Amino acid sequence: MPPPQFLVFQILLLLNVTLAAKSHLDLAWMQGSIKNRSRRDISCIDGQAYAHDSICCLNCPAGTYVKKACISDLEKGVCEPCEFDTYTEHGNGLPMCLQCTKCRIDQETTEKCTSTQNTHCKCKQGSFCLPDQACEVCKKCSKCKEDEEMVKSCTVSSNTVCRKRSSMGSSIPVTFIVVLPLIPVLICVLSILYWKWSKPSKTSITSRSPRKMVKIYMGDGDEEREMSLNVHNSKMDESSQFQSFLEQNYVDRESSRRLVPLNGEESLKKTFDLFEEMDVHYHNRFFRLIGLSDNVIKSTESSFPEDRVYELLKNWMEKEGMKADFNNLIEALTYLDQRLSAENIIAKAISNGYFKYEDE
Repeated sequence: MPPPQFLVFQILLLLNVTLAAKSHLDLAWMQGSIKNRSRRDISCIDGQAYAHDSICCLNCPAGTYVKKACISDLEKGVCEPCEFDTYTEHGNGLPMCLQCTKCRIDQETTEKCTSTQNTHCKCKQGSFCLPDQACEVCKKCSKCKEDEEMVKSCTVSSNTVCRKRSSMGSSIPVTFIVVLPLIPVLICVLSILYWKWSKPSKTSITSRSPRKMVKIYMGDGDEEREMSLNVHNSKMDESSQFQSFLEQNYVDRESSRRLVPLNGEESLKKTFDLFEEMDVHYHNRFFRLIGLSDNVIKSTESSFPEDRVYELLKNWMEKEGMKADFNNLIEALTYLDQRLSAENIIAKAISNGYFKYEDE
């Protein structure tokens, strides 16, 4: 039997080897953990590179997009030039170029879209949009009233600025002296004219033209009726502007990629649920644009938004009959600058098998 000292030595030696092996395994585990964590927490230089499969690829230049990402860290992948009517303004890691904006019917183009710059639009002369607000529609420039004077003319980004005219200014003493002796004479003349014109005699009625009589007896009600008419016209204007927009862009729409249903009316009905994507703040304007009356729109105000959208689109389809076209709904969203919603609805309509592009 070995002596006790030898046994103790063997035990200590075995314990030392075990601890060394454990330390080696812990170190390997820590190194692997740090490596994995660094891959998860990868951060590429903003504006110069983008993350792909735990590495950083260098951005493609403006006017191009990433057709194929890099396979080694800090290298550039395959960059492809933007096609016609698309662009990228900066270096990027985008999988496709952005669609060029089309100016609305109430705007004019100041700079055309290029592969490195989006279209620049501005309101047409006589209208404006405030720079700190979303330009949904250009507003008509105001005109100063008779008792006001213009301080600043209307521009494409600001309305007309008016102020009240000064009462008499520095000319008060001279004017007062000149007019004062004539005041009694003027009072007499005005009194006679007022008595003569206000007396409802047959001669005075028959001697005046119908147009003049309307102006004399209508009084302050004219202004209220004019305001009401303007409100009505503003609603009609946007609808007519949209129709003009469709007519003016007829050639472009015929040459562009149109969507066709895979199952007739059923395909169109199935897309109605997709229009829940639309911003609720644009609902009333959208439904007016596609031709629904205010009474029809108001009749669904108590419904939930998704039920309301479906019901109103069903009314639109019944009203349009054979002319009901999914492309017209997309045109209305585009006219309201709701391009993201339009693109999402198109993508879902295609992926769900409701529609396809006509040239496919």
